Formats: sequence, C-alpha cells, structure tokens
Amino acid sequence: QVQLVESGGGLVQPGGSLRLSCAASKSSFSFRVMGWYRQAPGKERELVARISTGGYTNYVDSVKGRFTISRDNARNTVQLQMNSLKSEDTAVYYCKATDRYGYDSWGQGTQVTVSS
Repeated sequence: QVQLVESGGGLVQPGGSLRLSCAASKSSFSFRVMGWYRQAPGKERELVARISTGGYTNYVDSVKGRFTISRDNARNTVQLQMNSLKSEDTAVYYCKATDRYGYDSWGQGTQVTVSS
C-alpha cells in the first residue's frame, strides 16, 4: 500500500508564501498523475493542481499565477509552491497520487491557515 506524507503547512499572513511537499513511499514513476486538493470547513474537497508524469499541469482558476506544482521523480515527491496567499486559501491540503490502473492514494492532509 502506498503511503503519502505531506509537510510544509502552517500559519502565514495574507500575501505570504508556503511550500508544501508530499513524499511517496514508492517510486513516483508509478503514478501517472500526482496532485494537490484542498478542503475548507463546510466545503467540498476541490482540485488545486495536478501534474502528470510528463510534466503537464492543471490548476483551478483561483490559484493560477500564484501556485506552482512540480514533481521530483528522483525523490518521489510532489511540491506545491504557494505565493500571494489569500484568506480563502485556508484549508486542509491533501496530496493524491493516481497509478496507471486508476487507483488513488491520499495523504493525511496538512493545514494551511492564511490569517493576519
């Protein structure tokens, strides 16, 4: 069973930056897509960004130009660089990896709070 461990969450002021990282317990080449999702209190979980093995990326409109997703297949990690953070970015952020069979694995989540 694949384990995904997120890190890098925390409290930051509006306009600040955070970098999330997700480490997989097996080679990230096993995952055709890796991505970040978030869930705010009272809201459904939503896709934030995802990246394919080939480096193709997708972002939700609300983070375009502010967030950047990347993956390091040598280290089996996927990162999310978050700049110009807003209060509405406050949520629990989850890492997800989808293997070539379409099976999804999820991390345990990391809290991001944007507040002054």
